[in-house]
Amino acid sequence: MENREKFSSRLGFILISAGCAIGLGNVYRFPITTGAYGGAFFVLIYIAFLVLLGIPVMTAELAVGRASQRSIASSYDVLEKKGQKWHLAKYLGIAGNYLLMMFYTTISGWMLIYFIKYADGSILAYKSAEELGAVFGTMISNPVLMVCATFAVILVCFSICSFGLQKGVERITKWMMVALLLLMVGLAIYSCTLSNAAEGLKFYLVPDFSKITGPVIVGAMNQAFFTLSLGMGGMAIFGSYIGKDRSLLGESVNVALLDTFVAFSSGLIIFPACFAYGVDVDSGPSLIFLTLPNIFNHIPLGRLWGSLFFVFMSFAALSTVLAVFEEITACVEDLTGWSRRKCCIFNGILLLVLSIPCCLGFNVLSGFQPLGEGTNIMDIEDFIVSNLVLPLGSLVLTLFCTMKKGWSWDNYIGEVNTGKGMKMKNFMRGYMTYILPVMIAV
Repeated sequence: MENREKFSSRLGFILISAGCAIGLGNVYRFPITTGAYGGAFFVLIYIAFLVLLGIPVMTAELAVGRASQRSIASSYDVLEKKGQKWHLAKYLGIAGNYLLMMFYTTISGWMLIYFIKYADGSILAYKSAEELGAVFGTMISNPVLMVCATFAVILVCFSICSFGLQKGVERITKWMMVALLLLMVGLAIYSCTLSNAAEGLKFYLVPDFSKITGPVIVGAMNQAFFTLSLGMGGMAIFGSYIGKDRSLLGESVNVALLDTFVAFSSGLIIFPACFAYGVDVDSGPSLIFLTLPNIFNHIPLGRLWGSLFFVFMSFAALSTVLAVFEEITACVEDLTGWSRRKCCIFNGILLLVLSIPCCLGFNVLSGFQPLGEGTNIMDIEDFIVSNLVLPLGSLVLTLFCTMKKGWSWDNYIGEVNTGKGMKMKNFMRGYMTYILPVMIAV
């Protein structure tokens, strides 16, 4: 087997793995789903699912990647027994990664546009939620602007991927993530000092058990999968890049803790500001583009803070895109044997085409409402990835790692426990084999 490129440091692995989530998974999507599902009770259920579902499935995906030294495109092929059909699951994972990037890159383009708006100061003239809502609406209704911003994200990220793991993806992601974390802490502290912030904190931190419903529970489970990028091979590829010196349970816990910290911090920024400036907490994707500008446009040095926040939001989004681009680049490498640069060119052209429907879904194709009135192409793409591909991929992965007719529990736990750090105990076998698959299926 040819030598596979490795991360240059453990920190690089943790930051890049968390980078799959930090951005749209946490800073963008977590506040939206928390607001839509009623606040603190959703957060409580989400954390429970991170522990009960997210960490066990992450260990499985990392183990499959490290043991096979391959992406999801061929990891099942390497580990399955002769005559088995587990490798068919790779098509679900590959398709899910492309589908995710078809709308992920569009939202990343939004972050770049808002950075420019703060850098040139043009957005500072708008002070009310209504005016800021109109700015956001004007932006997404411009098809040329949407396509250009999305294309810029795709071209930049595949250019970085073409330099390799250490010289490209790892080098860029590490300093972007550290800068983002520091800025988020500062913004969270400031947001909590706003007038009426206490009401926002109550909504976010004090559970209302009357909000217990099936959709809230399912939404929390889907967010746990989405935020950790589980079920589509995103973690498997990073597992293939790490050595055998550290156990995978400990590494999974570290990634989940960093991921949860960022999600929690994003809520501390958003919800006190919502109540301070009268923005509806369930206003959907525009929450980021109404609430935060409302803060920046009312404080001293708002242009500086706004520019910094959206440049680092861009960094966060780009780190996620880079992580998934690394996965699909590795998939094409494993399937074709092409060079990394050729794979990047192929995927770049393909995604330039595949991303266009989402870009046009808010303007030229706004009449197409696949999930009912008020929905768009992004909604159906997000629904397929979050509600179908991620849980189904995680279910198949869990069964593969625990069933005798799959990779088997002994092989799985042997890989997970290789190296220093936290160890998976054998008493977890019953939970992983019987309870966890049922929970995911339900």
